[in-house]
Amino acid sequence: MRTWRMTRKRTLFMLAVYVCLALLVTGRVAALQFVRGEDLKQQAYEQHNRGRYISARRGTIYDRNGVALAVSASVETISINPVQLKENYSAQKISEISTALCELAGLAETARIKALAAFEKNSSYELIAPKVDKEIGGKIRAWIEENELSGINVDEDSKRFYPKNNLAAHVIGFTSVDNAGLDGVEKWMDSYLQGTKGKIMSEVDAARRELPFADEQRISPQDGYNVYLTLDETIQYFTQKALENAIEENQVLEGATAIVMDPRNGDILAMVSKPDFNLNSPWAAPATIQDPSAWSGTKPESVKILQETVWRNKAIMDTYEPGSTFKPITAAAGLEEGIVTPDTRVNDKTIQVGGWDINCWKPNFHGDESFREAVYNSCNPVFVNVAMALGVNTFYKYVRAFGFYDKTRIPLYGEAKSIFHKSPTVVDMATASFGQRFQITPIQLASAYCAIANGGTLYRPRLVSALTDDDSNIVKRYEPEAVRTVMSAQTSETLRSILEGVVTYGTGHNAYIKGYRLAGKTGTSETLQTDSTGRYIASFCTFAPADNPVAVLLVILDHPNVYPYTGGMLVAPVAGKLMEEILNYLGVDRRYTEFDKTMMNAPVAVPDVVGMTVAEAQARLKEFKLDFKLEGSNTGKDALVVSQTPKAYMEVAEESVIILYTEKMEKEATVPVPDLINCTYDDARLILKQVGLNIKATGLGVVQKQKFAAGTIVAKGTQVEVELLDPNTH
Repeated sequence: MRTWRMTRKRTLFMLAVYVCLALLVTGRVAALQFVRGEDLKQQAYEQHNRGRYISARRGTIYDRNGVALAVSASVETISINPVQLKENYSAQKISEISTALCELAGLAETARIKALAAFEKNSSYELIAPKVDKEIGGKIRAWIEENELSGINVDEDSKRFYPKNNLAAHVIGFTSVDNAGLDGVEKWMDSYLQGTKGKIMSEVDAARRELPFADEQRISPQDGYNVYLTLDETIQYFTQKALENAIEENQVLEGATAIVMDPRNGDILAMVSKPDFNLNSPWAAPATIQDPSAWSGTKPESVKILQETVWRNKAIMDTYEPGSTFKPITAAAGLEEGIVTPDTRVNDKTIQVGGWDINCWKPNFHGDESFREAVYNSCNPVFVNVAMALGVNTFYKYVRAFGFYDKTRIPLYGEAKSIFHKSPTVVDMATASFGQRFQITPIQLASAYCAIANGGTLYRPRLVSALTDDDSNIVKRYEPEAVRTVMSAQTSETLRSILEGVVTYGTGHNAYIKGYRLAGKTGTSETLQTDSTGRYIASFCTFAPADNPVAVLLVILDHPNVYPYTGGMLVAPVAGKLMEEILNYLGVDRRYTEFDKTMMNAPVAVPDVVGMTVAEAQARLKEFKLDFKLEGSNTGKDALVVSQTPKAYMEVAEESVIILYTEKMEKEATVPVPDLINCTYDDARLILKQVGLNIKATGLGVVQKQKFAAGTIVAKGTQVEVELLDPNTH
């Protein structure tokens, strides 16, 4: 009986153990099947299959007109399976294969050493040569087939290429070796541009060796979307060249930046930052590096240097004191609040605020004047008085409304935040009224000027307009985004008129362009450096035409190493010429004002008088308000004109002299160019006319530059280009 009970207990115990074990096994199976089933299935699939990724074609970046700025070229990637090579070939054979492969791939010494080491590894995948040309890939494929080799793979890939090199480098950005966006639009729009990788799958055994007779499976990649920018490649080129010339002529030490925007919608038409870099070699040593041969761009210390120099987009990352270019903001607030009108009488007397004397840049020189004239003359005390009348709260309400307290949210990484006093005092406001003791970014100021130009609407800067697929279907459209209204249309119109006068009569005189009504404001500010030497930032912001603006342009030169270093002398001429190019390109017609005609002779197209008698030619030229001089032995009125200089249909100024030849000559009559430096326009025109030459002038004031140096021998009738500047500018 006792034995039976013991047996029963043991049986029950064993049954319980078996039941528990069964439950554990069942639970484990359930967990593996239902909880981790898909994961384990995937692991099993990957264990029996080896895959090589195929890069998707990265989307193209276009400008607004469909010009390709960043494209993906088809290349090949070479890889090996060391395990499979060791299974199939002897060490001697592998050595021969590795040497031949490196030679075919054209590897440099460092890459060759790394590749040879890869053949010794115990892995199923090693990269030998990424992104080689299709021609090289084709040669390697042919070599593999000819020698019936296995364990070497040539897979399709893509490589980023930038056909315009350094054009818009900071806007476009660049990618890593594996086509990931690292900067600029490439980084901001990376999720749309990169697409989805494909894969080539092959079956392998437990040792990761490819199974014989197994077929490869190809999963095609999905190409990325194309990005259309608001940039205009031509305007970007104009702007870049203008900035490069300005840097060279003015010995600019700390770089420069320029922004062109369409005020009607906030579109960025051009954005240039100097120094810049070639997008096809972004890791190359900056020009400031003394020993480029020792440069290694991928090291952390090298990356830091790149980020602080050539990679730095000054248009959005740098903050600076805007100086007098900020005065239109104060003027807008004063006009909108009814503090002043264009005709309000003011004066430039020294004003004291908080124990500090604030003077005009020409202390007590302009005297009693209208507010309009005070803006022309850029008188600091006048703007301080406007701010004082507004009060701290109202003044900074407008500063905030114009967007200076907020980032613009332009679609680029690294945008800096402006710097203002947290609790501004009356003294802070007084200095801020004329653009000092606070810092903003260039993109903030350009955006604010767009609001002044377009009737009072502040727009978020738009850089990307649309995404498309490979069939040119629009996938996503980015519409202009109005942030807020900052002033009335009436105030905008009044302020535009005043700022036009700044260029026509005031401190922006050197930006004046015949036929185009430019409006704008100069600026000069000082930034203290660590060595306590002054560093001036000269700038000019303009828009045109003043009555119907289609473009806003901001140009900033950081630390020009010449004197004078003011925005009016250095930057206004650059901005004026650049705006002329932009308006010509945009098809904006010139409209000559009465001021244009009084300051300079109106342009006319030279009529064709060849074949006429001298008398007929004289009468014809007189109709066009042109003079003439005869060259040849026959000077009678009945003599026939056989040639003329300038040629027919060329544009010259009224009262220019046309050289008429009454006989064929071996060479044209010549004359030395006189010295015109510091001459007024009228004096220079008369001096040239006396020797049979013509003038082609830009700017107002006195001649500072002439295309042909004094004494240069040129043909009579030649137009001598001169640049006039007004030295009495701010």
